[in-house]
Amino acid sequence: MTTARELMTPGADCVQSDQSAADAARIMTRDGVGALPICGPDDKIKGVVTDRDIVVKVLGQGRDPGSFPAGSLNQEEAVTIGADDDGEEILATMTRHKVRRLPVIDGNRLVGMVAVADVARSLPNATTGELVEALSAD
Repeated sequence: MTTARELMTPGADCVQSDQSAADAARIMTRDGVGALPICGPDDKIKGVVTDRDIVVKVLGQGRDPGSFPAGSLNQEEAVTIGADDDGEEILATMTRHKVRRLPVIDGNRLVGMVAVADVARSLPNATTGELVEALSAD
């Protein structure tokens, strides 16, 4: 079975929790991505910030992205996947947590990101359809 390490985009950057939402947006723009892991001072993943989070939770609320901490945009629980976890585990984690992107960790170290598109390319169509259905449900 294909592992997260084989599916992921390697070398993901992290936005630090004490950096701003504007910093996160600049990193996303530079890297051409729509999501970044948020890392704390201990370099452990605290969550993921998406471009949509910045628009809805910062700009849409009239907040200043230059002073709004990226760490305030993380989820209650950081959802990650292990580098050696297989496609079925990735699918189950994405479905259970209704997320489209997962940071991939090896031990405690961030090694990449895996997106729903990565999973869709590697799994059978019916299985991929179940993931898309779960992500689309309210």
